[in-house]
Amino acid sequence: MAFSSMTFLFGFLPAVLLCCFFIPARCRTGRNLVLLVFSLAFYAWGGLRLLPALLASCVGNWAAALLLAPEKPRRKAVFLTALALNLGMLGYFKYTGFLVTNLNALGAELTVPSIALPAGISFFTFQAIAYLTDVYRGTIPPERSLGKVTLFMAFFPQLLQGPILRYGDFGPALTDRRETAHDAAEGATRFCFGLAKKVLLADALGQVANGAFAAGDRLTVGLAWLGAIAYTLQLYFDFSGYTDMAIGLGRVFGFRLPENFNYPYIARSASEFWRRWHMTLSFWFRDYVYIPLGGNRCSKGRQLINLLVVWMLTGLWHGSAWNFVLWGLYYALLLMGEKFLWGRALDRLPAALRHVYALVLITIGWVLFRSASLGQVGKMVSAMFGFAPGGAWSGEAVYYLKQFRWELLMAVPAALPVKNWLQARLEARRKDGSKTAAVTLALGPKALAFALLGCSVVRLLSSTFRSFLYFQF
Repeated sequence: MAFSSMTFLFGFLPAVLLCCFFIPARCRTGRNLVLLVFSLAFYAWGGLRLLPALLASCVGNWAAALLLAPEKPRRKAVFLTALALNLGMLGYFKYTGFLVTNLNALGAELTVPSIALPAGISFFTFQAIAYLTDVYRGTIPPERSLGKVTLFMAFFPQLLQGPILRYGDFGPALTDRRETAHDAAEGATRFCFGLAKKVLLADALGQVANGAFAAGDRLTVGLAWLGAIAYTLQLYFDFSGYTDMAIGLGRVFGFRLPENFNYPYIARSASEFWRRWHMTLSFWFRDYVYIPLGGNRCSKGRQLINLLVVWMLTGLWHGSAWNFVLWGLYYALLLMGEKFLWGRALDRLPAALRHVYALVLITIGWVLFRSASLGQVGKMVSAMFGFAPGGAWSGEAVYYLKQFRWELLMAVPAALPVKNWLQARLEARRKDGSKTAAVTLALGPKALAFALLGCSVVRLLSSTFRSFLYFQF
């Protein structure tokens, strides 16, 4: 069930709000139970046969964490076993088909199994590993309530696409949070903005990207760049839109979920981009892979190996295909280069040139990410740099520019921190005594969110439903 579906907006969401807030705030256990039941129902909606995988992960990691308490014996063996089981489950569901296919390419004659991928398995598995690691390190105590651990792993606003949570941040809110009307209004506003990102921008831009990537021999230089830019914007609005909706819903229920994006397309290097894009995943790899491997506290050669390992894993985390491996290696090389080769020279360039440098490299990276095969990667990238079968330009590119001109025009300021700039200006005027600025700050975002909600519902009623891109991961 996607947040942008009519079933969720006008069925599931009103039901969970009614049931949750019907229970008095002092009955914290009751509200948690409602959220847990609805979270499991939300997950089961996508396929009841996949629910046991999530429940097995919840129960297994809850039990393992109890065995990792400081007074328990053989803690290291328990931790390594639990880690292996988590990675084994992720590997079985996500990578078995990929492994068998590649073995067959080497000469084996194995039957490629058809294994249904549990939605969000990459996200809840990483949350489980973070929880176990924090307990093992002594950062947090093990949670004795199975219900709380299950709600942490299955919390429906962020279950399918993150942001990736840490129990040390989420656990205390299960008992100490306070739901307020102000938080509910702010959360609802952010949800509406996220829904508009997905429905009004991402879905439209996706049509341009799909047309370009499927052009084949009709591909031109202009169409290749248009499709690559459209996908670059589509992925951002699709994923950050989901994150906005997740954070907004979390705030309605009294939870402060972590931010996942910080205007990544204003970055001036690949390194800065990854400090702004999917931040909870970057922090996860930093804290649970890169630093344990030695991080920067080792020789240059070891640092290179550490970066290579992290980015190989980052690529594989996103999908079981060679284009994702290539995408991970691409960023490994970029980050190594910026760290050890051309980083100082890059810092001396004008800001505008650094920004262009980053955007071009980011866009090429998303072509690797989006392509269905390594062959398509080669065709798209070569077309972008002048070797296109259809020449420089075509009527198809003109058609997409005209058909989706408003979405393309609106996407650029929407991807920039224009909101922050306007808010700062209005805040400064409010402090100077402007009543207009005060009213605009108080009511403007909510009025705009309400208008965007109406536009989004109209678009949903008049178009074909499109799932979120990161559901496949």
